[in-house]
Amino acid sequence: MVDYHAANNQSSVGGPQTYMEQENDWDRDLLLDPAWEKQQRKTFTAWCNSHLRKAGTQIENIEEDFRDGLKLMLLLEVISGERLPKPERGKMRVHKINNVNKALDFIASKGVKLVSIGAEEIVDGNAKMTLGMIWTIILRFAIQDISVEETSAKEGLLLWCQRKTAPYKNVNVQNFHISWKDGLAFNALIHRHRPDLIDYDSLRKDDPVTNLNNAFEVAEKHLDIPKMLDAEDIVNTARPDEKAIMTYVSSFYHAFSGAQKAETAANRICKVLAVNQENEQMMEDYEKLASDLLEWIRRTIPWLENRTQEKTVNDMQVKQEDFRDYRCVHKPPKVQEKCQLEISFNTLQTKLRLSNRPAFMPSEGRMVSDINKAWHNLEGAEKGYEEWILSEIRRLERLEHLAVKFHQKCAIHESWTDGKEAMLTQKDYETCTLSEVKALLRKHEAFESDLAAHQDRVEQIAAIAQELNELDYYDAASVNARCQKICDQWDVLGELTHKRKESLERTEKQLESIDELYLEYAKRAAPFNNWMEGAMEDLQDMFIVHNIEEIQGLITAHEQFKSTLPEANKEREAIQSIQSEVQKIAQSNGIKLSGGNPYTSITPESINSKWEQAMAMVPLRDNALQEELNKQNSNDTLRATFATQANAVGAYIQAKMEEIGRISIEMNGTLEDQLTNLKEYQKSIMSYTPEINKLEGYHQHIQEALIFDNQYTSYTMEHLRVGWEQLLTTIARTINEVENQILTRDAKGISQEQLYEYRASFNHFDKDHSGALMAEEFKACLISLGYDVEKDKQKRSGQMVSDDFRALLISTGNSLGEAEFNRIMGIVDPNGSGAVTFQAFIDFMSTETTDRDTADQVIASFKILAADKNYITADELRRELPPDQAEYCIARMAPYTGPDAVPGALDYMSFSTALYGESDL
Repeated sequence: MVDYHAANNQSSVGGPQTYMEQENDWDRDLLLDPAWEKQQRKTFTAWCNSHLRKAGTQIENIEEDFRDGLKLMLLLEVISGERLPKPERGKMRVHKINNVNKALDFIASKGVKLVSIGAEEIVDGNAKMTLGMIWTIILRFAIQDISVEETSAKEGLLLWCQRKTAPYKNVNVQNFHISWKDGLAFNALIHRHRPDLIDYDSLRKDDPVTNLNNAFEVAEKHLDIPKMLDAEDIVNTARPDEKAIMTYVSSFYHAFSGAQKAETAANRICKVLAVNQENEQMMEDYEKLASDLLEWIRRTIPWLENRTQEKTVNDMQVKQEDFRDYRCVHKPPKVQEKCQLEISFNTLQTKLRLSNRPAFMPSEGRMVSDINKAWHNLEGAEKGYEEWILSEIRRLERLEHLAVKFHQKCAIHESWTDGKEAMLTQKDYETCTLSEVKALLRKHEAFESDLAAHQDRVEQIAAIAQELNELDYYDAASVNARCQKICDQWDVLGELTHKRKESLERTEKQLESIDELYLEYAKRAAPFNNWMEGAMEDLQDMFIVHNIEEIQGLITAHEQFKSTLPEANKEREAIQSIQSEVQKIAQSNGIKLSGGNPYTSITPESINSKWEQAMAMVPLRDNALQEELNKQNSNDTLRATFATQANAVGAYIQAKMEEIGRISIEMNGTLEDQLTNLKEYQKSIMSYTPEINKLEGYHQHIQEALIFDNQYTSYTMEHLRVGWEQLLTTIARTINEVENQILTRDAKGISQEQLYEYRASFNHFDKDHSGALMAEEFKACLISLGYDVEKDKQKRSGQMVSDDFRALLISTGNSLGEAEFNRIMGIVDPNGSGAVTFQAFIDFMSTETTDRDTADQVIASFKILAADKNYITADELRRELPPDQAEYCIARMAPYTGPDAVPGALDYMSFSTALYGESDL
């Protein structure tokens, strides 16, 4: 008989191959105890079957079923996870010995010295040798790796049992034999890890069989630990077999050790998935907010680009009121949404960097730069729309003025031409005397003079009609028709005038009588009458002015007109004296005048009547000009009021922008204090909003008064609106920067002192206080912080070097390697702008100084949950993870397609790498 206990002891002497301490001498003497052999057979057989069933087989008789070496080799492959040489399938003894030798060689390759155990004994079915070999395998693969507080194998397993059962009454584990006879120790181990399976308080120390059966049945049913012993085998033996008990207890250790690893792995996965879920929610929120804002801009820009012309000034003023409502009511909330969108985007990117996730790339067209571009287009359309409204109002005012003027001149001209065609076509000269013919001829000459005087009015009518067409007057068709009718009539009058003159000249040869006085009267009365009509038109003419200088110019012109009235009155009296002379001559010579002046239809009464009308219009014109002067003075007051407020608001905005720049550089105290101070500062700025609203009110008055320029200020309302929005956005971004620094500090464990040191170094090299470092400034800043390039190349840990070495770096002007510095610049300045912001600087320093979860760690955690398989099932995920995160994984994991795939297998490796941006999910 071979003493395999001695073989074990020899293999463990003097080196790391020790599996357990030497057995006591009396233990060796009891080796052949039949009770012990029975216990070992049951235990070792159950232990072997617990592994062989993974390969779809089992053994019934331990010494018989291992004789051909096939199942022995299969057992070693299952428990080691390695492939053994190909077994020989022959039935001869030599084939069996060769297979067993292959198994024994594999055991020896694991550092186990097999003494006195040969293949022949195993092939011959030597029970003792077979049990010794199985015990050696159990020691090597089930007990050797057990380690608790620097103790291993038997001592480690014993210490583990003592610690787990310490809190339980009536349990005192001191060995692997009699300490387990009452069964309470087995139940305590199960209750310690799965209290839901054992009612420990109901167990009695004096009922060992019930206790042992309870523990063995629960372990087999719920813990997948096969029943290796019968309760009676233990109870009816004075000293249970130690190897059998150790084998049984090691199965408990591995079962509960795996559960602990699974729990740790599940916790890690839960943490990673929670971060990922939160980030995905933030991404969805960003996408929705960006989509809504871009959709609003898309719907608003066409409205602002609509240039549909209106017919009247009132209609355009309605559009102007709609635009003012858009500016004051609809746009401000969108400004807030745009600011919040940028803040959310920055916060999300910070969280992704801190959780070692790839940067968030919004959907195409929804980048912050795309939104800024769309917003810029919106503001461009907004500015263009406002300018168009104002220009349209001016155009319509001009059109209305020209239309009134056109119709006035047309009415005067049509009134003058009324009956002229009939007069020119009559043939009254055929029956007239010579004197009457001469009178008709002179009358016709006077008419030609009148016709020529009216030529200017016709040209004015045509010019006004042309300007109305150029300005796109809505009723241009009727204007053109009326103008064309006047021009056609004017051509007819010219032709008729020419024909009548020819007729009168032919008759003149026969007639010699001409009344010189009538002729002189007609010649002087016609231009004077035309002058009066022109003066009356000018006195009734509408005017549009936009400043005091223009109205003063009209007043000056009106005064010049009034200065010509005495001379005009003299002309009127001279004309009246001619008519008086005619009456005097007729009376003195007894001439009976037949009718009026044959050369003109202008009577002294009409001249006097028009003169009186013109004189009555002069004071009305004076009043109208004075009222307009008062209006322009009022407008000038509005300009000054707006300018005073605009200058104050502009100076305030500029001062606060400079102050924010200083605050962002000179902030002291903790980040929480800085955040509180910044928010208080933001409230103080928001308290200035009433002043902005007051300025908007002044601007509304300016627009309602149709004031288009202001010489008292260089500020425009648009300029101040942009400045105010920029001021609010800047303070919001500064607050967001501090919040992200707090988030970075808390997530990465950076101390307040480190942040102060980073801020002080950054500000020291930010010479121009721009809030960003150029490449050379950033390199100098890294050197001043003692950034250790060589250590970073080896470990990428970002640890700082000692103060002495930092001083040496600075004093010797040591600089970063070019390649390493280019790598760092690629991290902090991915867009290649050449400038490094403080937030990018903080992110880099925090990333370089902290450890992070990796895809490999997550894959290793999933592998534990999957019991070392290359895939995992939905049931395993639901068992190990919380419900929501289990379903999250199941919904996103792709089916596993490896050679060992089974139905329902999921690929956790590609899922884990996708979490860190290494592949597409």
